[in-house]
This record gives sequence, C-alpha cells and structure tokens, in this order.
Amino acid sequence: MRPEAPSDTPSGRPAGLVLAAGAGRRFGGPKALARDADGTPWVAKAVAALRSGGCEPVIVVLGAGADEASPLVPPGARIVRTDRWSEGVAASLRAGLEAAASLPAPAVVIVPVDTPELPAAAVSRLAERAAPDALASADYRGEPGHPVLIGRGHWSALAAAATGDIGARPYLRAHGAEAVECGDLWSGADRDVR
Repeated sequence: MRPEAPSDTPSGRPAGLVLAAGAGRRFGGPKALARDADGTPWVAKAVAALRSGGCEPVIVVLGAGADEASPLVPPGARIVRTDRWSEGVAASLRAGLEAAASLPAPAVVIVPVDTPELPAAAVSRLAERAAPDALASADYRGEPGHPVLIGRGHWSALAAAATGDIGARPYLRAHGAEAVECGDLWSGADRDVR
C-alpha cells in the first residue's frame, strides 16, 4: 500500500469506509445483516450517512455472512471481501485501507456498521478535515468514538500497527488525532447487543 496519491488528481473528498466484516458474537450474528425495526439494513444506513456527509466513493468491507450481506449494500458502494475477518477488526481495517489505496482520495472516513443512528452531520465534521496528513476522531463529551478520519499519509503505518480486535484507536491516540466534538449531534453509541 502506497501512502502517496495515485497518479490521478485527488478529488479533495475523502472516501468512506464501512467496517462490516465481523461475526457479531455478542450481537448474535453478523452485524452486516442487521436491520432497523422498519427493515432498513444498517449497512445501507452507514453508506447513506457517509455519502450524505461528503464521502465518495464508499467501500464496505464484508466477511462473516458476506453472501447474505452483499445484496444489502446500496448500488455504487464498493464491496471488499476479507477472508481474514475472524482475525478481528484489524484485518477488516487493513482490507479497507488496501482498497482505498487505489483511489485518489486524500483521506478516508471510517465507521463501523453497528452505529445505525450515525448522522451525516457527524460525518461532515470529520470529512471537512480531509487531507493526506490528517487524523481526527469524533468525540462525545470527552469520550472518543466514531467516525474517524485517517489521512492517506497514515494508511500504511496504521495498517501495520493494527492487530486483532484493536483498530485505529491506539494509533490515533499516539499520533495526536484531533478530537472533533459531535456530542451535540448524537450519542455516539454503537450497538453490541440486539
């Protein structure tokens, strides 16, 4: 994975990345298959929030339940499958960053699929900071959360640092990521149980 932009001119807009590959053991099944009470797939809500918040294109990383989840991904979103999903969120993160490396985006905004209440406004606050050297994390009254923004210049180092079920958080903390307050927009809570 190259930290430099591909030969085409960067668009200035970040790509979006939905991490939806896990088995959801505590949840009772893959969260990529989860739906709201009205039947709306969480993966579709995540893609919509990223697009409405200024991210294009959007990549969705699938693993557990990928065959069933693929039809739930909105048209135009890029599906990336990882066979290594059982290794934890780090494997999904690496697969997504590798896919993003072929794009001209200066940065990527990352969300897990289990944040169906995520508003596009929170994505926008991170997306407006898109730059190759940027690092930012949504903050909820002092607690870090999602989404996070990772500039292209950090993708290789983050991919190398992430292990097991530990994603970007230690890297963001170690490299002084900007905290972007989003507590006025929503709770920032993810859903670990049904």
